[in-house]
Amino acid sequence: MLPPEAQKKIQGWIRSRHLICSGNFYIFETVDYSAIERFDDCITTLGGTLINVDPIGKIWMGNHRQVLLYRAKASLHTPCHDLKQYWIKYGNYRTRFDENV
Repeated sequence: MLPPEAQKKIQGWIRSRHLICSGNFYIFETVDYSAIERFDDCITTLGGTLINVDPIGKIWMGNHRQVLLYRAKASLHTPCHDLKQYWIKYGNYRTRFDENV
């Protein structure tokens, strides 16, 4: 994967509130484990590393189905990078799966 493509995918996750930024760490939450693998590819392409992936609980999808929610934490040092500025402009401090919304 090329860096511009990786950056576009990460920007999409920021807009859809799957990805939040905390310092040099990017926290990604999803119910789809293959999305975690794509996130890892994007972070690695941009020079970062995936720190850990944890199942943080089950959430309801509809009335009759529960799925696992995964949280991935990655380190990407981008103090003046476009992604940090993009997150400041379009991002949020809570993900779409946060129960306190």
